[in-house]
Formats: sequence, C-alpha cells, structure tokens
Amino acid sequence: MIAAMIRCVALGTFAAALLSSPAFAAGGGGGGGGGGVSSTDPYAGAYSDQRPQPTYPKRPGAKATQKGKKPNNQSSIDDPAFAPGYRMAYHTIYERNDYAAAIAQLRSLGHDDHPNVANLIGYSYRKLGDYEQSQVWYERALKADPNHVLTWQYYGLWQLERGNREQAIYHLGRIASICGTNCEEYRSLSAALDRPTGTALTY
Repeated sequence: MIAAMIRCVALGTFAAALLSSPAFAAGGGGGGGGGGVSSTDPYAGAYSDQRPQPTYPKRPGAKATQKGKKPNNQSSIDDPAFAPGYRMAYHTIYERNDYAAAIAQLRSLGHDDHPNVANLIGYSYRKLGDYEQSQVWYERALKADPNHVLTWQYYGLWQLERGNREQAIYHLGRIASICGTNCEEYRSLSAALDRPTGTALTY
C-alpha cells in the first residue's frame, strides 16, 4: 500500500515537472507553436522576403472572411489534390520562375477565390509584365480576405512598379494595421519604398 502511494507521488511530481518545463510550454516536440514550418518541410528556411513560406487554406468557415462564401468557392485542406498542387505551383514560381506554367497550375486547382491562390496568380501575372491581369487577381484576393497581408505587400510592390508611390504608402499602412511594423511584409514593402524612384525591384 505504502509502495503504491510512493509510486503515485513520484508520478505526480514527474508529471508536474514535465508540464512546467519550457519546452512543453512552448509547444516543443508536439508540433505546437505559432504557425512555423514543420521541420519535415523541404522548403523550411529557404525563403527570403520575396519568397513567403507557403500557407495552405484553412478548413471552410475557419475564418470570418470565409463567411457567406459558396461551398464550391471555399478552399479546403480536406481536398486531397490541393496541398500538393499548391506546393508544385509555389515551387514553379519561386524556384523555376516559370510564371505562365504556375498560373496554369494554380488555375487547375479549382480554388481561384482563395486569397493565397489569387495572390500568387496576381504575382505571376506581375512578373510576366501583365499589370492589368495582375491587378484583377490582387483585387480578387483582397475581396476574399481584406486582411490578406501578403496581398497588400505584393499589391504595394505593384503600385511602386506602376509609379503609384502614394498608393504603395497606403498599402504599407494597411499592412501595419494588420500585423504591425515588425512583420516581414511590412519590412519588405518599406525597404522597397526606401529605394530611389525608378530602381528596379527584384521581388
């Protein structure tokens, strides 16, 4: 009886120590934490400001911005073809720089109204020099999610390339209101704004 009580106390002490450890509290070892890329992600750590880490659509209804959207317009991570197709298009854009092929890949996913998809299509059109189509897709992304910070950044770069500096500053302000002035999107657009007018952008 006494031995059983000692074992219970010892187990309780071990559990308390484990739960209070910094690694457990920070989500270590269990995939917790703030949206970082899994260590199994082959792209982990491979991105700079112009290569955002790939993000995938949430389940339908997970965000307020999804409210009222038709089911066939909602991008669901439950779609087994979506994640690998999106990753392939992402690789086509940022590793191969084949923007025309990426547009075809993104369109084939059937999730044009998801802001992640629409934003990358807009980015691809911008890199191809088709600013009219690029603007259409950036607007589509922001219609789907007015707080899609990466679209505000990329659209801000679009504004700079078109000579619309005041609009780019407005976009920078929108980014600040969404994620503050320390996020990558703010720093990237701010750095582009600091360059002399007419400087070629490499984003």
